[in-house]
Amino acid sequence: MNNEQGPVAVITGAASGIGRGLAEQAAQQGMRLVLADVDAQGLQALCAQLQGQGAAVVACVTDVADASQVERLRDVALARFGGVDLLFNNAGVMQTGYSWEITGRQWQRMLDINLLGVINGVRIFVPLLLEQGRPGHVINTASLAGFLSSPLMAPYNVTKQAVVALSETLHYELAMLGAPIGVSLICPGPVASEIMASNQAGDEAGQSFGALLDSSIRQGMTPQALAREVFAAIAEKRFWVLPHKDFKPALEQRVRSILDETNPQFQMFDLPGDAHAAR
Repeated sequence: MNNEQGPVAVITGAASGIGRGLAEQAAQQGMRLVLADVDAQGLQALCAQLQGQGAAVVACVTDVADASQVERLRDVALARFGGVDLLFNNAGVMQTGYSWEITGRQWQRMLDINLLGVINGVRIFVPLLLEQGRPGHVINTASLAGFLSSPLMAPYNVTKQAVVALSETLHYELAMLGAPIGVSLICPGPVASEIMASNQAGDEAGQSFGALLDSSIRQGMTPQALAREVFAAIAEKRFWVLPHKDFKPALEQRVRSILDETNPQFQMFDLPGDAHAAR
């Protein structure tokens, strides 16, 4: 690969929301893009837009829960651009409802996409980044739900907290090796997106909460504003990407509860759009 042509960024969940914002920002920075999503139509529309702006882009319809499809994504990046410099494990879906009312199939879907999708990205791309022997970066999308649990969001809470743990572990492991590969973890509050379209709420509480959450998310930070913060963190080799700061008192209360061994108490906290613990 010729680095003078710009670094190569692989972005999952790129067709909309946070992923689209990341793709647009990467294109503005002259990067070459390998964009993945299960939404073939949305993916092709984004690629056409970015190509019209002069970006080098290739689309690869990918279900991140399927390791063989993530391997194909890696192979597409190698065949088209000869390497990978940045990996954005961003694809994600939502599920609301009482934890005991959510079906086994719905739980598995959340685990497969939100967690296994990130695991597949790490397993399949990190060996390539290490083999290349040059600076690289892995960026995983979690959420404030990675720190603070909310009622009626159990699968989302579980998967995003696992992504936080995986990302920290990866950061430590790469540092142990002295590898020139950085890790960043995106933990936003509400970011305007269509993520609630993926919600499969069945019980009344899940449906009501999902509608409220959808309204709040749509009023959240723009994906473009978040993307600018993400790329600033990458340039600074910074792990934590926390664009919403107003959650900190709630996090401090949770830490005090753990240290004092007191029962946890759910605490709403104010964010733009009155949403909490959701990306």
